[in-house]
Amino acid sequence: MTQTTTKGADTRLRIIQVAADLLHRKGIHATSPDEIIEASGTGKGQFYHYFKSKQGLVREVLKTHLEAITKGTSPINYDIQSWSDLERWFLAHLEQQKRFGMRRGCPFGTIGNGLSDDDEPVRQDLALVFEVVKNKLAAFFIREKAKGRLVVEADEEELAEFCLATVQGAMLMGKIRHSAESVESTVLQALAYLKTFTRDDADGSAAGGRSKPQRQRSRR
Repeated sequence: MTQTTTKGADTRLRIIQVAADLLHRKGIHATSPDEIIEASGTGKGQFYHYFKSKQGLVREVLKTHLEAITKGTSPINYDIQSWSDLERWFLAHLEQQKRFGMRRGCPFGTIGNGLSDDDEPVRQDLALVFEVVKNKLAAFFIREKAKGRLVVEADEEELAEFCLATVQGAMLMGKIRHSAESVESTVLQALAYLKTFTRDDADGSAAGGRSKPQRQRSRR
């Protein structure tokens, strides 16, 4: 890779990273190309050379998020192998909010909340991100059932959808209230509910048993 190509790749990545942060903070329609250009220290020519349009950039942001989730390089671990991993997955979303003073929600939810009818390609990309995450969660429940640790009646995909909906709703309320406590309470209640699908005769240490997750003191 030549120096020029490397510099171009770095510029493109910087625009994506700046856009990801602004989209997370302000949403899709409150973030303008001019704002992204200024914050990234680039020019209009560079912006439109790499992305053609703001929608094109938003799609690249989501593509970058999806690649990180797929490769396991995302700040949040989506490869759930145990009930402890699942608890950490839930609480990692809360920790992410705390880093922003409870003034931001989920980056995907924030983009999704601002979608209009003209944003269908972005909606499809966002739906793919959620589908990949749902499948990773469902895979954990499928493995647990195969090991005899979940009741037969448990629907693995429905449980995965429940996890996603819980996280999205909890983070939205946390952002509205500027409160970590409400998010943590919802997350712990969700985990306690999920544990009701474990088998009474399953290995408690492996399946997580039916004990209620321990609540930690939250900092607002």
